[in-house]
Amino acid sequence: MNMRDRKPKPKEDQSEEAIVELKPPKTSKPKSSKSHLKKRKADDEKLINSSSSSASITQIDAKPLTNTSKSKRSKRKEKKLTKKAEMDVDSDESVCLEIDQEEENEDELVNTGEVLELKPVKTVQRKGKSRSLIYSNSKNKMKRTVIDTNCKLHGEPIPVNEARLKWPHRYEDKVKDNNSASTSSKKVNDEEEEVLVVRRHYQQAVLDNIIYKLGDDVFIQGDTGGEDYIGRIVEFFETTDKRAFFTARWFFRAEDTVIAEKNASLVDEKRLFYSEYKNDNPLDCITSKIKIVEVSPDVDLVAKKQTIPSCDFYYDMEYSMTYSTFSNLKPESSGTSSNAVSDVPMSKNGSFKKASLNSNAKNSNMKLLDLYAGCGGMSTGLCLGAAVSGVNLSPSWAVDFNKYACQSLRENHPTSQVRNETAENFLMVLKEWLKLCTKFSLLGTSCEETLVTNDEDDVGDDDAPTPSGVFEVAKLLEITYGDPNNIKEIGLYFKVQWKGYGPEEDTWEPISGLMDCEERVREFVTRGYHENILPLPGDVDVICGGPPCQGISGFNRFRNKVEPLQDEKNHQVVVFMDIVEFLKPRYVLMENVVDLLKFSKGFLGRYAIGRLVSLDYQARLGLMAAGSYGVPQFRMRVFLWGALPTEVLPSYPLPSHEVVQRGVVPLEFEQNTVACDSDHRRHLKDALILSDAIRDLPPVTNDESRDQIPYVQAAETDLQKLLRSCKQKLMGIIASEEPSPMLYDHLPYRLNKDDFERVSRVPKKKGANFRDLGGLVIHDDNRVELAKGVEREKLSSGKFVVPDYAISWKKGYSTEPFGRVWWDETVSTVVTRAQPHNRVITHPEQDRVLTVRENARIQGFPDYYKLSGPVKERYIQVGNAVSVPVARALGHALAVAHQRSGSSDPLIKLPLDF
Repeated sequence: MNMRDRKPKPKEDQSEEAIVELKPPKTSKPKSSKSHLKKRKADDEKLINSSSSSASITQIDAKPLTNTSKSKRSKRKEKKLTKKAEMDVDSDESVCLEIDQEEENEDELVNTGEVLELKPVKTVQRKGKSRSLIYSNSKNKMKRTVIDTNCKLHGEPIPVNEARLKWPHRYEDKVKDNNSASTSSKKVNDEEEEVLVVRRHYQQAVLDNIIYKLGDDVFIQGDTGGEDYIGRIVEFFETTDKRAFFTARWFFRAEDTVIAEKNASLVDEKRLFYSEYKNDNPLDCITSKIKIVEVSPDVDLVAKKQTIPSCDFYYDMEYSMTYSTFSNLKPESSGTSSNAVSDVPMSKNGSFKKASLNSNAKNSNMKLLDLYAGCGGMSTGLCLGAAVSGVNLSPSWAVDFNKYACQSLRENHPTSQVRNETAENFLMVLKEWLKLCTKFSLLGTSCEETLVTNDEDDVGDDDAPTPSGVFEVAKLLEITYGDPNNIKEIGLYFKVQWKGYGPEEDTWEPISGLMDCEERVREFVTRGYHENILPLPGDVDVICGGPPCQGISGFNRFRNKVEPLQDEKNHQVVVFMDIVEFLKPRYVLMENVVDLLKFSKGFLGRYAIGRLVSLDYQARLGLMAAGSYGVPQFRMRVFLWGALPTEVLPSYPLPSHEVVQRGVVPLEFEQNTVACDSDHRRHLKDALILSDAIRDLPPVTNDESRDQIPYVQAAETDLQKLLRSCKQKLMGIIASEEPSPMLYDHLPYRLNKDDFERVSRVPKKKGANFRDLGGLVIHDDNRVELAKGVEREKLSSGKFVVPDYAISWKKGYSTEPFGRVWWDETVSTVVTRAQPHNRVITHPEQDRVLTVRENARIQGFPDYYKLSGPVKERYIQVGNAVSVPVARALGHALAVAHQRSGSSDPLIKLPLDF
């Protein structure tokens, strides 16, 4: 049987600069593990030994069964052996272990002495016990003989030729001499595994006078004190030494998956997940038969629930530990159960048709909603990557609370409906918008079917004078939810243009104050409905976004590790999923920092994937390093894919470049790292360095104030040429326009006089930092402190050249303050703050910090992408963005999935010329 996973827990206090090797994940299949049966084995051997030397009777002292899902057989492991009855040992039969009469009375089927089919047992109630996330191995392998005649293989053996065809792996290494040992050992994942030598296969087995057949679903003896495991019998066989075994293909409960126990309540407790994992177990590990039915996933959860018949459990998806993947059942998995209900996902409104599952003809136009959009790094990359692969992904809507980020979005995505508001208020306005569209009978109508007032007519009749003291609504301009007037009255508001007044007199008015203007409200809603100013459920094809989770930051001393979602700073993950639940997009892509999987044992990451699965989305979790896709920074981030059951779940693009590796990945999620195996690694391009990205940019000073300047020299590297390209070329279109001769945002954060003087004193060499300013002692352990007896040098302002905070940063071990990044280095991560006090962000050869454009290039933003707002705000936008080449690679993967031109594999190769 399978035992609890005993992997070491990752240490939360590991340094962020620790090196982690990017390796492809290993798929570890569960193997037979019987260490939890060692006591029972010893009891069995004691019984056999005593029976051979004495005629005394040995019997199990059993307690009455309680009303649970476990049968009496699972209780035997806790019984004590006492001498109460006689037992005969037959050389040709297994030794019979008598059962206490008290235990026999608990099951009327046993008392009849007949072979009967077992009725479904009651549904297991989820217990508050910690369960392993995978069925794992144990090094304590053992041989065990089934000694109960109430537990044996049944009927005629399957003909050898038929068995060989069905299970060829069982007979490849079969020992020719049947009298030889029935087992051998081999190394599997550094563990000794027992290799069973099969004598013959069977169709059936009998346990406690109940027939079990191939394909039956059963409870299987679990860990001591834990719930039974759940599996489907796919083999019955006997070894050459006449031991009886069965092979189980495992079902996972939610708590057995990456979702884990704390988030298992998100998923229906009767819902299981089919898997490809299977292993061998002694026959008497079966505890009872259960009824599991296959149903079709459906995002209309109410309709789905109505299709589930009476059963103990049901399943509608597969789970694989490879990239923590929940996906549609494969054809060979679907329909294996005679209890299958349906093969057509269908929503309540009939929007999911069977034809859509098999159709290769896909509309190449898709609409994107970018939540927590920032300046648009993720949506820009996704759209560029999809375009190269033949899909027109349009950034139709974007939401962000930062007004400067919204200005950047409008500048670069002029066709997008950009909303400057919180995600919570956006969700509320979506719900109110649906109510208004329903009220005015707009759903499903075309523009020709509704009357839309022309803008020229909206302003009203200018010839008709407005009475004194009366304000007349000329036109409604915008809609929002919240408190736009800052009067602590939250609700639905419209921006009103008043007749006879200019734009400076426009005001936000609550809908309750416009009850006498229903015709104007109707006109606005009708026009907005046809112009798609807000998405309705079913309008969005893709939702992407990176919900901020400041509550998991290591800089937050008051982090709530016990209940992370109780911290308002982490609530945006919930809001993101609430919007997904309301709009029901076809695809979801959520991005976040690796701390999502580090903090509180990955609670928030597990919540996110559990929430998607609870909504019947397929899901897949991966970690991607930006440097693997052609930029000179490492920047590891978490990416979570989601897809409706009617769609192909997108894969992760394999890396195209080597990368200098940094950071810490939790041990449990190491297998989620997107990386190449040894064969693919040979074809990777060299890791990029800083000079590849920025060396062609013109020099600027600390006081540079020009928003745009001309290029001085030609591009030298492939990355420089790519970043100078126009948008058409990046979309894979033959460019009809020339790249701009001007460079935007090449502005540095202006250092104050003291910091500028310090930066100017730092030598222009690799590795230079504040330690080169003098007056310091560096110890053998690399800790720095002030030199004793040496007067501290001062700046012209009278302040110390080496500030105290630089010496004390990271307890004196840091080399970051006022450090120069060098041409042949890969940046760790582009940050949002451009101050050099604790970051290596000083230019290699110029006395200033890296400019906004230099940071943008390290993030892979093309030069045509303009940013808005004060310089400090532009740094924040770039630092918070998703690296554009990573998003572009994911856009290609999305397009492949959308066109159904790929497979269900978790990884795909990028085109050679990508």
